[in-house]
Amino acid sequence: MRPRGLDEVVGQAHLLGPGTPIRQLVERDVPMSLVLWGPPGTGKTTLATVVSTVTRRRFVEISAVTDGVKRVRAEIDLARRELGMTGRQTVLFVDEVHRFNKAQQDALLPAVENRWVSFIGATTENPFFSVISPLLSRSLLLTLEPLGEDDLREVIRRALADERGLNGAVELDPAAEDHLVRLAGGDARRTLTYLEAAGLVVADGETITPEVLEKAVDRAAVRYDREGDQHYDVISAFIKSIRGSDVDAALHYLARMLEAGEDPRFIARRLIVHASEDIGMADPTALQTATAAAHAVEFVGLPEARINLAQAVIHLSLAPKSNAVITAIGEAIGDVKKGLVGPVPPHLREAHYKGAAKLGHGKGYKYAHDHPGGVVRQQYAPDAVQDREYYRPTRHGAEARFSEVLDRIRAVLRGNAAK
Repeated sequence: MRPRGLDEVVGQAHLLGPGTPIRQLVERDVPMSLVLWGPPGTGKTTLATVVSTVTRRRFVEISAVTDGVKRVRAEIDLARRELGMTGRQTVLFVDEVHRFNKAQQDALLPAVENRWVSFIGATTENPFFSVISPLLSRSLLLTLEPLGEDDLREVIRRALADERGLNGAVELDPAAEDHLVRLAGGDARRTLTYLEAAGLVVADGETITPEVLEKAVDRAAVRYDREGDQHYDVISAFIKSIRGSDVDAALHYLARMLEAGEDPRFIARRLIVHASEDIGMADPTALQTATAAAHAVEFVGLPEARINLAQAVIHLSLAPKSNAVITAIGEAIGDVKKGLVGPVPPHLREAHYKGAAKLGHGKGYKYAHDHPGGVVRQQYAPDAVQDREYYRPTRHGAEARFSEVLDRIRAVLRGNAAK
């Protein structure tokens, strides 16, 4: 089912429109080096193959997993001879180019620099970390996105009807199609693999049902609608389980969402919010862990990022809990909405522009670093909220220490410190 031309490629519309580099590579038939970065099954090999087929160039595929410098140099020498003798250009496609070490990537540079080949490298890892700078600077970096649900359904419909696919021999139940799309996770290759497996289970003229698909791919159909009740119910139970410190329940709901095809970025965002909303200063490292997990989702992607998400869920579930942060900002915003704002005290106002001194700005301001402990008695809040205490730390975890520190600071600020 590999596309035979650019117009058959599903998805990646941002790369295939009029005037885009790939279109120019095909239509103008000029040498060009590309690095294609994207998750598995998004069309990296497909684009390289289509380019060579449409332009009638020689297509040479090298796998960075199994091939080394010797193979690379041999193919480059062959491409040079072909170019010199017949004028025919070669597309040198290096799959998983990030697996080549520096010396192996260096071997590609002369061919790229002199345009003996049209180099196309494919990588699932961030090329700024995995591809050497000289090679990256000589290539155009194109980022491929996971296929959306509509794209995957188009891939499925084509495979069901096309003579190169199932050729109309079987039908697909709508519920099974929904399950197949969820299982695919934006990966067209996985979609076709699962569909083919299910097609082998049923006889001609029969229908692939969710039960058939479950049997074929050994994956249960998780009842989960990403825009319906299940989406909201499961994420609600997930957060409440973390809040309640039930790590096992939290991991169950995490697994349930991942298996159902929930966007891992959505899960990561919820963990970041929870880290401050329900843990806060009781364990300040919780926010760091949640944020790191979100970065891992972006840089690594599924399935590996499930490990990072699980680590964050375990950390947050077992961390001491405090809602003092969300309570504090909630009350502060509430007072502002009520109109409790008032003017900034004169000694705190900006005093570095001409004329500020005549207005009394900055007069009487005490520089905290000039005083013992870096804290000095003076008014910071406007009169309207001078005595308000928004942050009320608990005695849970690390927040107990912050509670003691806050008591001492407030005593100094208000002139109540012990002599």
